[in-house]
Amino acid sequence: MRYLHQTMFNAGTETTAAIMEWAMSLLLNHPESMQKVRAEIDAHVGHGRLLHDSDLANLPYLRCVANETLGLYPPSPLLLPHFSSEDCVVGGYEIPRGTMLMVNVWAIHRDPSLWEGPSKFKPERFEASFGEKEGFRYLPFGLGRRDCPGAAMGMRLIFLALGAAIQCFVWENVGQGKVDMSSGSGITLLKARPLEARCCPRRNSIKLLS
Repeated sequence: MRYLHQTMFNAGTETTAAIMEWAMSLLLNHPESMQKVRAEIDAHVGHGRLLHDSDLANLPYLRCVANETLGLYPPSPLLLPHFSSEDCVVGGYEIPRGTMLMVNVWAIHRDPSLWEGPSKFKPERFEASFGEKEGFRYLPFGLGRRDCPGAAMGMRLIFLALGAAIQCFVWENVGQGKVDMSSGSGITLLKARPLEARCCPRRNSIKLLS
């Protein structure tokens, strides 16, 4: 049991760190979205304290940014394999019992028949649903009884860490042009080139950081 818990924790923190890197990269490439998140945090939390868990329900745009990042760059492009427990027909395809099934989340999230502008960064697409899962077209953590058990922990950590970084610091890209959004290869979706960014404390946050 101890080994299982440690494995879940390690897997959850690695994928969460990757998503935060993707999210910050996207926001640096879309400064208008970065400013919108910062304005939302300033309006609700202010400058006298650091945002905390109870604030998250009142930061819908931050949630939209996190959901959009998970849509564009799901931490596990291929969900963990499953086996069909019995013969079945799915989408007109006959699947024998015992067949290994792999779900390509990357392809589903970027399917133009399911999403409008699937390759574009558009956090506003999640405003109407306030981040709720939209059927079988949005499943960064899987779906159903065997979805990711660390999904809630990962989302909380993304909200708090990303929100605090934006609340307290001004971020800039290092170098000319936009951040390189090329992805590497592997079981989890990581950036091909790690993000390099410059930050400095916001004037209103210096006392808070001290």
